[in-house]
Amino acid sequence: MDSIMFSIFGIDIRWYSFLILIGIIIGVLLLEREAKKFNYPKDLIFNMCFWTIIIGIIGARLYYVLFNFSYYKSNILEIFAVWNGGLAIHGGLIAGAITIIFFAKKYHLNFLKLLDMAAPSLILAQAIGRWGNFFNAEAHGIATTYSRLQELLVPEFIIKGMNIGGIYYLPTFYFESLWCLLGFVVLLIIRRYKYIKIGATTCIYLMWYSLGRFFIEAWRTDSLMLGGFKVAQIISVILFLTGLVYLIYLSRKGKYENLYNDINEKRVVKKVDKHV
Repeated sequence: MDSIMFSIFGIDIRWYSFLILIGIIIGVLLLEREAKKFNYPKDLIFNMCFWTIIIGIIGARLYYVLFNFSYYKSNILEIFAVWNGGLAIHGGLIAGAITIIFFAKKYHLNFLKLLDMAAPSLILAQAIGRWGNFFNAEAHGIATTYSRLQELLVPEFIIKGMNIGGIYYLPTFYFESLWCLLGFVVLLIIRRYKYIKIGATTCIYLMWYSLGRFFIEAWRTDSLMLGGFKVAQIISVILFLTGLVYLIYLSRKGKYENLYNDINEKRVVKKVDKHV
């Protein structure tokens, strides 16, 4: 599978970068549409997305480099070659959440509500971005057989792409993409529920993604490791439990308390600093 989409003026445009960009654009547009319902200024959302994406990508890369430091300490320049792959979603989530906390405090907004608005966009962007791994021939699973891939109803073009060096591998990127796409639909449906509370959509995102990632990660052959454990599985357990505990906490609140779709929660942010 060719990782290069096309070349222009000697510069290679790679599928990995292109698909991440497409996922980001679609995610931002969906977030802006949701934020408009609550009268959040478009400039505010754009600024928040811009810095969250930039800092999130940096966080995703640093997280990946940290757990592969034995390699990168001897290949310093390759740290900046993100187009070759090597972005860890959990690092991006941590850095992105910190950025959104900053914006929430600066403009006196509800941090969890911002996360609720962003959660469906994020998981859809993940579903799209995972296809970059396909073109980079990375993030695949254990070796398998052609017939087994057919039994799993994997499309033929993916099966061919998973034939790497004459060996077939499980397309874990594909399974995760499907899981995220289904999660996107689930989050959209749940968020429309009249009595959904602020923070619940974020909790369900954490639980949904973490559940799928935990089991899919078990098949991965390129996992980041901490001792004898896969880092993504450790983080998935922590995030799943975090989401579950807070969801239980929210369920104990009054039925009409702190509702995401409550008209009284809508507000207008009058001042936006364009030079954040």
